Amino acid sequence: MGHHLTTGQRALLKAELELRRRQLQQQLETHQEGRSRAEHAREVLERDYDDAPQRAMDREVDMALSDIDTQELAQVTKALERIEGEDYGLCSDCGAEVPFDRLRIEPYARRCVVCEAKAEQARRV
Repeated sequence: MGHHLTTGQRALLKAELELRRRQLQQQLETHQEGRSRAEHAREVLERDYDDAPQRAMDREVDMALSDIDTQELAQVTKALERIEGEDYGLCSDCGAEVPFDRLRIEPYARRCVVCEAKAEQARRV
């Protein structure tokens, strides 16, 4: 199957993925202030708050945000590994072309809209 993405489209998506990877790495670094996830969590717990429930909630929010960024960073990194290959931009479930407009919004998308909807439905069940 031939590439449905032009060289220019592929270059644009690659640049967007690289930019997003830098942003996520910077967010994680800033969020954790250069410390490991465990060190950061311990530091949040040790802050001098009067309000233990607030401290626990802050820690949960910090950890959740770090988890979201870490998951997206993994997706972006995998997409950058795939982008030069034959299968980038093809649905991993059905093999159909993932439209360029979808890839512009989510350049690490692995499924077409139909298969993604099915996968989300299956996760909810």
